Amino acid sequence: MPKVTFPKDFVWGCATASYQIEGAWNEDGKGESIWDRFTHEPDRILNGDTGDVACDHYHRYKEDVALLKNELGLKGYRFSIAWPRVFPQGKGQVNQKGLDFYSRLVDELLAAGITPFPTLYHWDLPQAMQDEGGWASRDTAKHFAEYAATVVNHLGDRVKSWMIFNEPSVFTHLAYLSGIHAPGIRDSVLAMQASHIVNMAQGLAARSMRATGKVEQVGTAFSMSGNDPATDSEEDKAAAERRFRFANLWFLEPAMNGRYPDAYVSEKAVQRLGIEAGDMEITKCDLDFIGINLYSGQVVEHDPQDLNLGARVLPRRDIEHTDFGWEVWPEAIHDVTMRIWNDYKKPIYITENGCGYGDAPDADGVVHDERRISFLQRYIGQFGRAIEEGADVRGYYHWSSMDNFEWAMGYSQRFGLIYVDFETQKRYVKNSGRWYRDVIANNGYEY
Repeated sequence: MPKVTFPKDFVWGCATASYQIEGAWNEDGKGESIWDRFTHEPDRILNGDTGDVACDHYHRYKEDVALLKNELGLKGYRFSIAWPRVFPQGKGQVNQKGLDFYSRLVDELLAAGITPFPTLYHWDLPQAMQDEGGWASRDTAKHFAEYAATVVNHLGDRVKSWMIFNEPSVFTHLAYLSGIHAPGIRDSVLAMQASHIVNMAQGLAARSMRATGKVEQVGTAFSMSGNDPATDSEEDKAAAERRFRFANLWFLEPAMNGRYPDAYVSEKAVQRLGIEAGDMEITKCDLDFIGINLYSGQVVEHDPQDLNLGARVLPRRDIEHTDFGWEVWPEAIHDVTMRIWNDYKKPIYITENGCGYGDAPDADGVVHDERRISFLQRYIGQFGRAIEEGADVRGYYHWSSMDNFEWAMGYSQRFGLIYVDFETQKRYVKNSGRWYRDVIANNGYEY
């Protein structure tokens, strides 16, 4: 069996998000978020689930960090900071108790020998900001930059690497176009405007964070996927390329080169962005690294009826799927990593990758999730191949450390290396967690 090995200083970690694990939704001065409001509305979330308690990480963070250290052996931990926990109204008065929680979490991680890797925004916008227009308002971008600088000033003596956003394509398109995520709006014009304002917010935040003099690395975790043409025809290849640019580069190209990628077949769609003079100079901020969140891929064919991208995604039935219904496509993480490396020549972190499988503890408390182990073997091997081919990939953060609230799907999907009984809050390390611990200890594995 071949040995898959990684660079000596490679960072092995896991990722989580504030709303998905913290709970304590209205404690210690925290303000209401759009997800607090959204999940409390009827028929929004499967089974009526909410993140009110989730994994109760706000109260159990010491126990959880101990698991990360002793059971998983992590070198890095990616978590997000809840904007409304720091600024209950999104601006104005700082909630010191909120900042203190993240300060305690950082200290606990450092004491455990785990490098903290925070994300400033993982979808939980203060409801007060949404009431003033949310991401479709230019003022939100300015307030976000102020929030970013406040957090960095408070934690920057101990934290040097930061992510601005997690998956801006998701919290704009699913929130403002399809409406299946908070705040549940369905308006194509607002969706385009929101995507542009988020790109501006990214540039403003990068500048405000660097102005503190306390950061060494600033980046964003971008949602990406493989996009393969259905055939070798020029039309299908062009459609797949347009889909790639829209899905993977819409929030990356403005940051790196101050422009939007050529993805739409009509200029009318681009005109809906609402670009004003000087905007693109603001979006350009030359990120220090690029985070890739990648789970799957898709086959794309030309679709002349689609007046936006001129593309259609084809479901593949002759391929393995996770319990979440996502296609298992390990080659996608290699192909996308190489494309991003070759195009931008910036350090890369795999900031999310994982799979949803519903395996539960048996009578002895053992979670036999061998399908997850198989998934990880193949995906890790594929971005390992990208490293061998020259890509500067510096770390891997599995999604997720523990089962959690999976947005519109509630608690029906389990992505963790640690099983959580949400009624008792008891944690069980899955077989995949023990496998991952050995990978970290050996900085690789035989496959």
